[in-house]
Amino acid sequence: MDALFSQLFAGVSLGSVLLLVALGLALTFGQMGVINMAHGEFMMAGAYTAFVVQHVVSNAGLSLLIALPLGFLVGGLLGLLLEATLLRRMHSRPLDTLLVTFGVALVLQQLARDVFGAPNVDVRAPSWLQGAVSVFGTDLPKTRLFILVLAVVSVALLALALRMTPLGRRIRATVQNRDLAEASGVNTGSADRITFFLGSGLAGIAGVALSLLGSIGPTLGTNYIVDAFLVVVVGGIGQLKGAVIAAFSLGVVQATFEYSTTASLAKVLLLVAIIAFLQVRPQGLVALRTRSLA
Repeated sequence: MDALFSQLFAGVSLGSVLLLVALGLALTFGQMGVINMAHGEFMMAGAYTAFVVQHVVSNAGLSLLIALPLGFLVGGLLGLLLEATLLRRMHSRPLDTLLVTFGVALVLQQLARDVFGAPNVDVRAPSWLQGAVSVFGTDLPKTRLFILVLAVVSVALLALALRMTPLGRRIRATVQNRDLAEASGVNTGSADRITFFLGSGLAGIAGVALSLLGSIGPTLGTNYIVDAFLVVVVGGIGQLKGAVIAAFSLGVVQATFEYSTTASLAKVLLLVAIIAFLQVRPQGLVALRTRSLA
């Protein structure tokens, strides 16, 4: 039972990281048809924001609390700049956006090397996140628990914003039917910009959270971007509920595979399982309901 609980927590912990990374992609990909390969670099920007803030504010706990909203702002502004300069003319052209954002990702990685250097750097975790909490005889790292709570809070706030605010209704209308939303008076261009800001800002928060788990460097985002897209595809394009279910499911499945095999083989088995699942349900776990008879 101890081993089972330990592996279950490992899967949930991995799922919370994947969820934080994939939340922004679920928004932008679902609404705008944009494959943003630079999403990982927005995470990297959030992680370096935490690094810079910690050099300015010596108190590790206070610096983390400052870095979270600042990382959101930095990631959001980078996303807003990318959308305004390049992606505005490429909506629903996924292959073009893939190539363009891949080039942007390389530019941002090189910029990070020029500013911070090629070697990885570390961000200190505050004292109240050091160590572990013992639950049912299993030690649970406090940093992992913090990221889990952060992921849950981010999902809850995003869901409330999408359901309860006029902005959320405009975003949902644009996702479901852009032409009808425009005919109804919705400024879809403004909704796209705000959505990209929110999605990129969530990537910045994910970067701040990932800085607590280990060293950060210019290639931080490349370690997570593929897994994030897998979460979005398995969960269903643009579906927040599907992204939540898929992130935790994939995390638990991968942790289970890693328990009985190696990390590399577990990744291969996970990809095979995803491919098999998409053959049965190509629209993902949660499909967008429409009135179409096709």
